[in-house]
Amino acid sequence: MKKFNPFADFFNLMYPDLCIVCGENLLKNEHHLCLSCLHGIPKTNYHLLADNPIEKRFWGKVPIYRCTAFFFFQKGSPFQKLLHCLKYKGNKEIGQVLGKYAAVDLLDSPDFASVDVIIPVPLHPKKYQKRGYNQSEWICKGLSEILEKPVDITTLIRVRENTTQTKKTVFERYSNTEGIFELSNKTTLSGKHVLLVDDVLTTGSTLEACIHALIETEEIRVSIFTLAVA
Repeated sequence: MKKFNPFADFFNLMYPDLCIVCGENLLKNEHHLCLSCLHGIPKTNYHLLADNPIEKRFWGKVPIYRCTAFFFFQKGSPFQKLLHCLKYKGNKEIGQVLGKYAAVDLLDSPDFASVDVIIPVPLHPKKYQKRGYNQSEWICKGLSEILEKPVDITTLIRVRENTTQTKKTVFERYSNTEGIFELSNKTTLSGKHVLLVDDVLTTGSTLEACIHALIETEEIRVSIFTLAVA
């Protein structure tokens, strides 16, 4: 039986946990997101569809095995708050929560359930120090819990700090990400199926730059997962 704590109950009454999306009070077993909003997330379900629209974005550019995103992202939608809180408000735990929800769906796809290792798109050390965490790494934590696959944060590294991608043209985004990633060891991932993870897929230029570095490894197979796709 749960021990009665009047101070905790008073604190929860005065400062209740609220759903990030709708602002309503969360129930005891809800975390960051109420069940109503969770069920309302506009999922892509692309993990169940080979040759889906976002996989086609990479055709002729870099070799990928599979690609999916958990949900569709639109500016101004209530679900924009999820990504904003994750990336800019220090709410890194929402990445882990959403990663777990997404991973439950990924288990229905043999292609994604069979990955060997999960790798987040790395931040440059200066940006990591400023933000205090890598949001993609926290998404990986949630995926790892459900998929039961290890997370590798040491093999793929960012060697050059680039300026923000916001408001850049497609060409400027590609030029801005050229050669910014390298491998610390070109044999660690040999023969592995890697799941590369980021928060949002827009033009895909950052992910492509990661893949250009990863494919320096022999017999590697790369799939992509993002929380959202624009």
